[in-house]
Amino acid sequence: MTTEAPDAGGPSSIPALLRRNAQSFGAAPAYREKEFGIWQSWSWSETEEEVRALALGLLELGVEPGDFVAVIGRNRPYLYWSMVAAQMVGAVPVPLYQDSVGEEMAYVLDHCGARIVMAGDQEQVDKVIEIADRLPSFRHMVYLDPRGLRKYDHSRLTSFTDLQASGRAARDARGAELDRLRDGLGYDDTCVMLYTSGTTGRPKGVVLSNRNIIETAKNSAAFDDLRQTDEVLAYLPMAWVGDFIFSIGQAYWTGFCVNCPESADTMMTDLREIAPTYYFAPPRVFETGLTQIMIRMEDASAPKRRMFQHFLDHARRVGPALLDGRSVGLWDRLKYRVGEVLVYGPLKNALGFSRIRVGYTAGEAIGPEIFDFYRALGINLKQLYGQTEASVFITQQPDGQVRSDTVGVPSPGVELRIAESGEVFYRSPGTFVEYYKNAESTKDTKDAEGWVATGDAGFIEDDTGHLRIIDRAKDVGHMASGALFAPKYVENKLKFYPNILEAVVFGAGKDRCCAFINIDLTAVGNWAERNNIAYASYQELAGHPQVLDMIQSHVEETNASVAEDEMLSGCQVHRFLVLHKELDADDGELTRTRKVRRKIIAEKFSDLVEALYDGTETISTETEVTYEDGRKGRIRATLEIRDAKTVPVAAPVKAAAE
Repeated sequence: MTTEAPDAGGPSSIPALLRRNAQSFGAAPAYREKEFGIWQSWSWSETEEEVRALALGLLELGVEPGDFVAVIGRNRPYLYWSMVAAQMVGAVPVPLYQDSVGEEMAYVLDHCGARIVMAGDQEQVDKVIEIADRLPSFRHMVYLDPRGLRKYDHSRLTSFTDLQASGRAARDARGAELDRLRDGLGYDDTCVMLYTSGTTGRPKGVVLSNRNIIETAKNSAAFDDLRQTDEVLAYLPMAWVGDFIFSIGQAYWTGFCVNCPESADTMMTDLREIAPTYYFAPPRVFETGLTQIMIRMEDASAPKRRMFQHFLDHARRVGPALLDGRSVGLWDRLKYRVGEVLVYGPLKNALGFSRIRVGYTAGEAIGPEIFDFYRALGINLKQLYGQTEASVFITQQPDGQVRSDTVGVPSPGVELRIAESGEVFYRSPGTFVEYYKNAESTKDTKDAEGWVATGDAGFIEDDTGHLRIIDRAKDVGHMASGALFAPKYVENKLKFYPNILEAVVFGAGKDRCCAFINIDLTAVGNWAERNNIAYASYQELAGHPQVLDMIQSHVEETNASVAEDEMLSGCQVHRFLVLHKELDADDGELTRTRKVRRKIIAEKFSDLVEALYDGTETISTETEVTYEDGRKGRIRATLEIRDAKTVPVAAPVKAAAE
């Protein structure tokens, strides 16, 4: 086993990077957390002490090298420390999505054979207790927040504070053993195991080594000149590879500070207070931000709306050029500066984006209109393309080469190739070791030469070397006419409208495209209030005739935009319906990272899909739903199906095979 980094003597594990950081800039802030409205801070030297006490406590609890330690909860320094402490003793951390239901959690905990669970609060403790009899490897649980747990059976339950106390008491007796374990960690030893979102089936455990994480963190940090003085906000699920690489990989490589918000409810306030310099968010967050802006402007006075629109039009014209350092006339520069004072600056401050040097979005394709909106404001928002199996980074957009229709050039150390089928393949230092207990899937995904099949269809531009992703390879197909069908392209255009939260487009093998629409309850509810429209539920609002009129106008505007693309003009939406419920991960319709499970949706709502294509104008349906407390129920609704106006175009381009 290789035990040192390529630069001989360099840190070969995350705990080794922690040791380096404590020695190199020990007084600099490593973590902040807002609790009870007050920001608390830990330096790198204090962080090392906290992690070391926790690691000694794990040794006292009987954790051995190779054991799996599950971590469940919201973003908190203590839970990040739990992952590093597990690594320090040679164990493998396995973060889980905190909003997972019992069945999902049971599968992951049983599959990896987790012996120890680090739980954030009573909610997570209760979930594990409920499924404990299905977990033969489970031995003990450590909880962070003691509220509500005083009268629980503590025979297999220990508080985080008590665990650290036992670790500190064992410092003299086991300190040398811990040092030996930490110093013995190799570059090719396992760093973390992260489970995929399970879009098409059971989640797979992706094994990532120290080499994968550190090399990827080092290369990506150099690409964007990330600095020890940078600030990030850690608010995305800890079980997601993006959070792991940003909040542990890059944070420990560069030494920047990780800030944890108090709760999801205070996240926007906390974001404004921290004003991070390095920021990542999936498209959903940027879509929500734009929705909130548009709602506020609709409530503003007429003069303010006119001023906003005037300067926004100017920003869209010259903002991206200024951001990329291209030549812009003096008058346009001056006007943009006035707009910065009156509009752009206050907007960025309200969003918490006033200090961003580097911002990224990934996970799903972002609508070009949304992407261009933020760049017009002067926010250096870029796209990256990545996967759990790549330790995130496959491609990135260099400054000055940022476009909404590509995902950039290969990240440092990454090679790309496009198969004859159009599927994108890569290999890199971040390429995963294996799928845990799944040699067959590992072989299907990664070949003997290290090339990994992404499952996405795309092509590399000859003139720029930028990668363009069309859609998931399994979702890209052809319509009955032979025209190309790429549903995500249309769905992203639909979701640009603040009133549309989610869209699912059908059309593979069909003579036309049809769509399911989810309204955004916040945006549409605000609109309903302004227009004196009363409603008692999501279902009632979604079926209101005026809401359907509004959504129809959005669909028809989208059709006009899609018609301009010669290759995808056949993907215009001919018929649509507004679903009577929001698509929900608890109901299996979305993954925990909010990716659409297209096949499951088509099967679950097969009667609605059939109605879209057979000319039915209204249909009654009944659907099972999961409530917040886990109970199941059924809702009934009668849905109206509407025809949408399409734009006549010449015969769409057919695939080469056609």
